[in-house]
Amino acid sequence: MPGIVYVVATPIGNLEDITFRAARILREVSAVAAEDTRQSSKLLNHLGISTRLISCHEHNEQARAAELLDIVRAGGSIAIITDAGTPLISDPGFRIVNAAVEAGLTVVPVPGASAAITALSASGLPPDQFHFAGFVPPKSSQRRRAFEDLRDSKITTIFYEAPHRIVESLADLEAVLGPDRPVVVARELTKLHEEFARGTAAEVRRDFEARASIKGEITLLVGPAPERPIPESEPSDLRAQVEALIAGGMPKMDAIKEVARRHGFGKREVYKLVEPIGSAAR
Repeated sequence: MPGIVYVVATPIGNLEDITFRAARILREVSAVAAEDTRQSSKLLNHLGISTRLISCHEHNEQARAAELLDIVRAGGSIAIITDAGTPLISDPGFRIVNAAVEAGLTVVPVPGASAAITALSASGLPPDQFHFAGFVPPKSSQRRRAFEDLRDSKITTIFYEAPHRIVESLADLEAVLGPDRPVVVARELTKLHEEFARGTAAEVRRDFEARASIKGEITLLVGPAPERPIPESEPSDLRAQVEALIAGGMPKMDAIKEVARRHGFGKREVYKLVEPIGSAAR
């Protein structure tokens, strides 16, 4: 019988965050596919695990996938890990998982730490809906285009960023979205010098700009755009848009949410405008 491909999350800093299940699987599998074997060997040595490590990073993952899946087909199991956190989330592993799925092999996730979720949980920004956007683009023109997409966003957006570029990214974010957009910079999560810098884009940018040096892994969170008041000239037009969506078969509350999203208004404010629409349209 073929083995199993395990996708194993590892600590993002504090080694105590390894789960009992993850440690057991890393001990039992035939091989561990690691982004950087030197980094991963520290974790395995800490846990007293001697399982064979196989280097698997963005430059060799395609070639390694065939080798690793041969182990699985022969009855052995493998674990995919990265330097820190959950594999595939802005880290290697997708090619192996995708090849395993296409080959009909079993892929099992072993959940654990993720910098994006860890940062969101303690950020103070709305967590009910969020978008993970990966790494901030390295060039200013690309960054500004990415931030432009957030101008009217009503959910929290999460990026990863390098410490040597965080000030430039904050400056571009402030230039595109304005100085008052709420942001959080989470740095060195779960480590000794863990930090959450919260405030407006301008405040957080000035804070980091004044520092002599910035070190550590960084997660940048951008809060939702503020809701704007509905001008007196727009209620009838908004109501007409909601009614048109309802006439097209959309439920009343979904239509209200859609129109509010389009224009950057609060859905409660739009609801007040269209409340007289009959209950039959619900």
